[in-house]
Amino acid sequence: MRTAVAGHVRRRAWAQAEEVFAAVLSDPEVRRIGALIDEEEVRAGVELRGEFREFQDRYEEAVRTGDAAVLARVCPGKHGRWGRVCVLSAGHEDWAPHWGTTAGGPVAWIGSAPDDD
Repeated sequence: MRTAVAGHVRRRAWAQAEEVFAAVLSDPEVRRIGALIDEEEVRAGVELRGEFREFQDRYEEAVRTGDAAVLARVCPGKHGRWGRVCVLSAGHEDWAPHWGTTAGGPVAWIGSAPDDD
């Protein structure tokens, strides 16, 4: 019985949190600021492309050949929901933002997201 009640409480808390998140994210000012952040991430990604392209090439080659040693040294930062994978070396955060490419082109970002894994 306790387990069932705890599960119900947990599901209800998540549902309430999702309602709050949805309300905040639908606010026009939050959406405007989100669009500005997206634009800046794309601008920075394009600006850094020349400097970081070799990392993208190395990552693509490692994925293509299954080179686990190279992939183990790649930054764990990713935003899977947005199709982002950082292709820089682990520990780069001291000198550079995360950087990678998406279907829409290069992108640079700072920080992580809840879907990082």
